[in-house]
Order: sequence, then structure tokens, then C-alpha cells
Amino acid sequence: MNGKTAYDTYPAWLKFHIGINRYELYPRRDPLMPTLLQDLATMKIVSSVQKSGGTQLKLIMTFSNYGQALFKPMKQSRNQETPADFFYFSDFERHNAEIAAFHLDRILDFRRIPPVSGRLVNITKEIRDITTDKKLARTFFISPAGNVCFYGECSYYCSTEHALCGKPDQLEGSMAALLPDKALAKRRSWRSPWRRSYHKSKKAEWEQDPNYCSQVRRTPPYDSGHRLLDLIDMAVLDFLMGNMDRHHYETFEKFGNDTFLLHLDNGRGFGTHSRDEMSILAPLQQCCSIKKSTYLRLRLLATEPYRLSELLREALAADHLAPILAEPHLQALDRRLGKVLAAVGRCLATAAQPHQVLVDDIGPWL
Repeated sequence: MNGKTAYDTYPAWLKFHIGINRYELYPRRDPLMPTLLQDLATMKIVSSVQKSGGTQLKLIMTFSNYGQALFKPMKQSRNQETPADFFYFSDFERHNAEIAAFHLDRILDFRRIPPVSGRLVNITKEIRDITTDKKLARTFFISPAGNVCFYGECSYYCSTEHALCGKPDQLEGSMAALLPDKALAKRRSWRSPWRRSYHKSKKAEWEQDPNYCSQVRRTPPYDSGHRLLDLIDMAVLDFLMGNMDRHHYETFEKFGNDTFLLHLDNGRGFGTHSRDEMSILAPLQQCCSIKKSTYLRLRLLATEPYRLSELLREALAADHLAPILAEPHLQALDRRLGKVLAAVGRCLATAAQPHQVLVDDIGPWL
């Protein structure tokens, strides 16, 4: 042996799985990340099948090194904004939002979104010709313009009218590294206390009760530990990217309640840059608490050398499908960050005890 351990021979996706712990999906300075993102973008695809469940079409792709990724195809151009008359629950899922969300989560120092890379996929060679999914295979056709199209089977937007077409067979999409199989690492799904009503006219309880947070604070698992503060972190992430679709979140069962929240399914972020949906910040505004570490990070990202839009622009420039976000979305991030800091400022101004607003999760040892 040339000094190599068995671990050294593992593919990047397996090293990623092994590295997941109670606190994060991957470490802050992860030497694996460039390889993992490169594999997602370029490794040979040997199988493509449709992922069951969910409202919109997604594929599970398997690579030649046995790694797997969730492929979300491009549905709309980067410059399209979600119309103001659209309900949040009928919005398209955007592939570029999945890519940008991963990088934003990393810049915020959360590391709770699995790695995502953009990829140009050949519909003929990398989906149609290699799929074993008969239901999916039946939905391929050639459009009048001579492009290869397919639509799959799902409850929304899976029809000839909403088909995904290549140019002529090239299709953009996001490739998200799959988490370990649920048989190996069970996950628990939690309904968010600030879930929306998913109804055209009904309002959720939190939208009507300004003291809603005191009720949440008395309810397990939010009555102890850092779960509520983790949820507020997630609300900050969602507000920055304009994601109104956070109805559930997941945790790894093995780690119990004292663990991080997985920020999965971010395709409905970055749909609009001209409006800021303040209701997404309700957990922060109603509870008036935030981790000190998160607050200090946000303050740093509002300063000139570390401006949030600049850092994200730089991170996204390295993606294979760059540019990922239209410029107005990057500008909106700085504006929204200002609104998050202002909300914390209002909480501090009215707080009898500032340590209840900025909750010290850092400790004296730093």
C-alpha cells in the first residue's frame, strides 16, 4: 500500500455522506467540495428515473461511481419574475434557485443544504436512451420545432403543454447531491409552526395572532434547546431568497432534537426581486430572537468588503451554468439583508434584556 487508507479510495459523494454530523452537512472549509460539485456537473450518468411524489417533475440520476443526484430541469428563464397574481403554491420550481440557495446557505455559514451544481444534460443520451422508467419513457416526443421533449408524470405541470424541451436535446438543470438513503439514515419531517395555509383565502393562525410565538415557545421541541433559533435561521435564509414555500423541514433522526435543520427543496426561491415578502420573516419578528453568531454574520455581510451580493455573485460565477441569477436578484439580497438587520434592531430597541434578542450561542471560548 502507498499509505492510502480505504477512505482515500472512496468517491467524493461517499466521503460527503460519511462527514455528515450532528451540527452540519459539511465542514466550513471543505476540501471535498470542489470535487463534489465537479462530479455533479460532469460525471457520466448511467441511469435516469423519475422521482415519485412531489408536485413537479424531478429525476434521480445515477453516476458511474454509484453516486446519485436529484435533477430539477429548467422551467423558466432567469429573467422571468413570478407574476404578482400567482399564489406561492402554484409557482414553478426553478433550477437556478436550487443552485443559488446552496451557495447562499454556505455564505450564511449554515451548511444545511446538500451540494448543488448546474448541469447541461443531453435529453436523448442522458435520459431517454438510458431510462428504465417505462412511465417516463412513454412521455418523450419530438416537437414541431424538431426539439426533443418529455413531460413525465406528476400532479402539476406534467402534460404536453408543460413539456420540457431541449435545444435540440440540451436541457439545463440543477443536480443536488442526494443525502444517504433513508434506510441508512432515517429522517424525520416536521411541520413548520409558521406554515402557510396553502389556501386561496384562509389565513394561518400565525398571520392573525401577534402573540403566536409565545405559544410556540411552550410547545416541544421549541420549548428547549436551539430548535426555535434554528427555525429563525431558516426564516432569514427564506426571506433573503423570497421563498414562501417552507411548509416542512427535516432532521436526521439519529441526532435527536439537538441537531441542525435540513434546508431542502429551495426551488421556489428567487422568483421575484422587485417585492420583499415581509411575512417570511414572521418567526424573527414575532419571537424577537436570533442567534448571536447569525446576527454577527449578517452584519459582516452588510459591510463593504464582504457584501452579500458580491460574495454570492463570485460563488455562482464558478458554476457550469453561470450566470445563475439575474443581476436584480443579487441587488435584492443586499436590500433584504438591510431589512433583516432593521428587524433585529427594532427588537433590540424595545427589549428589556438584549441577551434574549441576541442569544449567545458562541460562548466565552471564542
